[in-house]
Amino acid sequence: MKYDVLVIGAGLSGLSAAALLAKRNLKVAVVDKSYCPGGSCGSFKREDVFFDQGSSMLFGWGERGFNAHRFLFNCLEEEMDIIAHPQLYCVHYKGEKIRFFPDIDQFIEEVARLFPSQKPNLKRFYGDMEQLYTHVMVEHPSYTTPDETDRKEMLQAMLSHPVSYLRFLSYLNKSAKSLLSKYFTDPEIFSFFDKLTSTYCYTTVEESPAILSTVMFVDNHVGGSYYPAGSALMLPGKLEKVIEEHGSVMIPNREVVRILFSGNKPSGVQLDDGSALYADQLIYSGTVWNLYGKLIPPEYSDPKRRAWAASQVPTYPSLALYSVVDRSAIDHEAMAVEMLVGDPSALNEEEVTVYIPSIDDHTLCGKDEHVVLAIGPSFRTWDGLDAKTYQMQKEEEIQRLLGVLARRFPTIKEHVRSTELATPKTIERYTMKNGGAVAGPKQVLGNHMFKRLHIRTEYPTLFCCGESTVLGTGTPTVTTSGIAAANAVLSQRGLESFVYESGMKQYVHLITPPYTPDQLYASDDGQTRSVKLKARRCQICEHPACCQTSGLDIPSLMRRVMVGNLKGAKQLLIASGEEDFESLQSHCIREDAVDIQQVCSFLLEWESPPAR
Repeated sequence: MKYDVLVIGAGLSGLSAAALLAKRNLKVAVVDKSYCPGGSCGSFKREDVFFDQGSSMLFGWGERGFNAHRFLFNCLEEEMDIIAHPQLYCVHYKGEKIRFFPDIDQFIEEVARLFPSQKPNLKRFYGDMEQLYTHVMVEHPSYTTPDETDRKEMLQAMLSHPVSYLRFLSYLNKSAKSLLSKYFTDPEIFSFFDKLTSTYCYTTVEESPAILSTVMFVDNHVGGSYYPAGSALMLPGKLEKVIEEHGSVMIPNREVVRILFSGNKPSGVQLDDGSALYADQLIYSGTVWNLYGKLIPPEYSDPKRRAWAASQVPTYPSLALYSVVDRSAIDHEAMAVEMLVGDPSALNEEEVTVYIPSIDDHTLCGKDEHVVLAIGPSFRTWDGLDAKTYQMQKEEEIQRLLGVLARRFPTIKEHVRSTELATPKTIERYTMKNGGAVAGPKQVLGNHMFKRLHIRTEYPTLFCCGESTVLGTGTPTVTTSGIAAANAVLSQRGLESFVYESGMKQYVHLITPPYTPDQLYASDDGQTRSVKLKARRCQICEHPACCQTSGLDIPSLMRRVMVGNLKGAKQLLIASGEEDFESLQSHCIREDAVDIQQVCSFLLEWESPPAR
């Protein structure tokens, strides 16, 4: 099969690139090993509970700041409902709860409780950083990576605030600590900022480049933090919707094992079932280690380039504990995101970020429950264990993490309803992130910005995006890399790129929490809303019993209906040729089976609206 563009990986960066290219009417195929798109921004279900695989606090949706997600959905003309957290998050540091307010002055007052003598310095530091951020990031929005930045546009922006730009660029090869040293002398405050950089980009203030820190310390306050209404499933699901509505395709459950070459140019991929797909251009959205260590045949790559890729230092491996607890276990003062600091002087396994998205989104679980996701570093060995030892170690880690949570929520152990642990090996299996390093290569001095993987590779038909590229970590940055990759492909084809324009129509709708079940699908007509709610009861099983003898992938169909991708769902249904919906429903694992018959009957009668 021949396509215009093949995208390897259905994480956020790959989906963003694919959706934009499909919007330009290119024939795109997205191939992913997993059964469900999204990568670290994916979701899974247990009974009636939605769990986020990783990303439970998203930036980049606000009306100001580095709002890459908002720009993307405006370009795609796709509606998106987003819950705006009234407070960003909090950090528990040395027995104090430091709340991160959107208002920087209010946040400074909060931090000054810990460091009263540093209040004037805090005001000076954040005042300077906010001005720099406003001049560079806010007044001249640019949703691309540094290696893809247009030089003329950069020069015009620099001329508007030359001092700020020169100062910003001077931070390129300086550490965050050297920047902080110009404002602070108290060694204790360096430990506090150290925890912020380790949370934001998995590095210390000594390692973290100052040019990233200037953005990082201010962006959250200016732009805010958010959560997709109805679960994180909505974000990749909406991108998949755009891809399929414009005639492109998703190919799940297939791993790319080799990039194929014609002459010296990448021209396709070989899949794990032995089949091959071909395209004029390829976009790779995985890790630099897999690209040069597994996919590109050695005979087509320079040994020095392979050695460079292998030398990239990963961020630390992570564990993720997924729990359902009684609502009474979480106090009323709890926030949707809380960061628990262990040892202020060093990174250890007690440093855990706790996400409780059900505080603001009441559609994720029952009224008497909360969903709790705890993510932190893991320094234990997980490779080479036999099954019994591996399972025993998992149980030990579950109890250890519950103990960490109990220091914040004292009765949580007595109120746990279920737990499930993703080890670094689990994370690698489902997201292809080597060793469970969720943030890719470390953004450290000497190995940051232009010294990382670029959007354009040494091969004219191969482009890259994702956390291994030049910009940084987190969902807005990987989304930006996807936008940059799409624009690089469009530029090579002589097609119009996606660029920011003042007055763009807004498709992102901010919602004040709590988001309640009666708000879910509220804009749909009665029948459509009823069908979406029925589909939402599906478990999205990885190995579904309901369709073992059928060519119809019921979980994929139901997942599409949940997010409003009715065209994609109908295409799956028709392509399968399945007609015995009653039989499929009888094999549903739920005692009160999902109404597969009614959902499928609705889809058969549903008519797609005209394309925009």
